[in-house]
Parts: sequence; structure tokens; C-alpha cells
Amino acid sequence: MSSEKRALVASVQRKTKETSIDLTLNLGPILTNQEISVSTGIGFLDHMYDALAKHARWNLSLKCDGDLHVDDHHTAEDTAIALGQAFKEALGTPRGIRRFGSAFAPLDEALSRAVVDISGRGYADIQLGLKREMIGQLSTEMIPHVLASFATAAGITLHVDTLKGVNDHHRAESAFKALAVAIRDAIEPTGSSDVPSTKGVL
Repeated sequence: MSSEKRALVASVQRKTKETSIDLTLNLGPILTNQEISVSTGIGFLDHMYDALAKHARWNLSLKCDGDLHVDDHHTAEDTAIALGQAFKEALGTPRGIRRFGSAFAPLDEALSRAVVDISGRGYADIQLGLKREMIGQLSTEMIPHVLASFATAAGITLHVDTLKGVNDHHRAESAFKALAVAIRDAIEPTGSSDVPSTKGVL
């Protein structure tokens, strides 16, 4: 693939002593027949990745066999890293995109805000204000860690804040939906071929 061209599709196989992951990501545009298949062994994590892909308008196939007999950490972290790596590879050289994206997403009483910069620098500030120890079989401490691990591997700057909400399921899901819309906004083509940076590179 030329470094000047967006691949749009990437596959990642990540295999360690803790997890075995097969992932294929298509950034689109997906106009019809969106295909999302996620199986991590953690139902709520599947639900979050499904929401992310659905509202970002990605095709996503993600299968992970992890050491869930230990806990949820390795599966959650490694799938986020693999997804970030696939996003970075599929996007390719970030030419002709808006670069910045932001979105608010409500889910009933919950409201989250996400701001994205396709900066080439992995950084995340995640403030979800979750109170429960677990949502389903996913520990709530892993939810911001998933978002941060994705941002670091993808090489993007990410700020996500849940602004209100009393139900932790709603708070978390609204955060993933806000990220989906913000990242869709950030990678929208502008019609130019310029790198959106005064430095000329990202």
C-alpha cells in the first residue's frame, strides 16, 4: 500500500499467552448491509464494540479467546489495542480528512461528549464517573481503560466525558456512541489531498 493512500480496510491478528484475537475493520463508507460480528466472551464489552462500530458506520469482525478464568483485563485491553492498530492501519496517511471531530450522544438520562484529534499522538482523558463495580461481566474500571488503550494504539487524541446520567450502563454506552460519531466526523473526507497540519505531517 502506498503511504499516500487510505487503505480503509485492515486485519490484525494479535496472539499472546493471554489472548488470541482476529480482527478485520472496514472504515467505509458503508452504505448498505453493514456487517458487525463481535465475540470477546464478555457480553457488555461486545455490546460496547457493537455500538461503536454501528454508529461509526464501520464493518467490524472481532473474535477474541482470552484468559477470562483470570479476569476481564487482558481481553478488554488487548481487543482495544488490536482495534486501535487496525484503525490506524486502515486510515493510512491522514490526508484529506477533517482531522478533528466532536459529538454529544444521549442515552435516555445520560449524556456524553467525545472530542477526537487524528493527531498521530496517542493520548486519552476519559471521565465517565461510573459507580458500579461491574456491568454484566465487565469491570467498570476497564471501560475507560478500553477507550484509552484504543486511543493510544490508534495514535489519536481522545477526550471523553460523561456529563450526566444515573444509570452506569447508559453512561458507558453513551460514551461509546459519542466516540463513534466524533471519530466518524474526524475522518470525513474534505475533498483535498492535504495533510491537515501546519507541520505538513501527522
